[in-house]
Amino acid sequence: MIEFRLDRHSGVPSYRQIIDQVRHAIRLGILRPGDQLPTVREVVRQITINPNTVHRAYRELELQGLTEGRTGSGTFVCQSLSEVPSQQPKLAGQLETWIRRAHEAGLGTEAIEALFAEAMHAQKEVE
Repeated sequence: MIEFRLDRHSGVPSYRQIIDQVRHAIRLGILRPGDQLPTVREVVRQITINPNTVHRAYRELELQGLTEGRTGSGTFVCQSLSEVPSQQPKLAGQLETWIRRAHEAGLGTEAIEALFAEAMHAQKEVE
């Protein structure tokens, strides 16, 4: 099951962070059709957030066609965003190794994120 986390200093609304985390988990194959999302009560307890914010995020995910609410049962993933490429686990491992090496070289999380964002931006220009 997915565990949400909030970055209260990011400037991104909390409901949007929840939506993005669910979308990423679906895209990466962590959440698959039929998987249940945590209940609103569980999310509220997990990240200390207003229940209305969680309801808003779940409602938006449902409007996007990614989840469906089942009365008395909860909210379930009903659609995949893409097939998980067979190389994904290997690439994830390589990325984790790179991140560990960057930390060992003295880079902080913000510097690593900036490097990654710059590399992604450069790659988009090539495509």
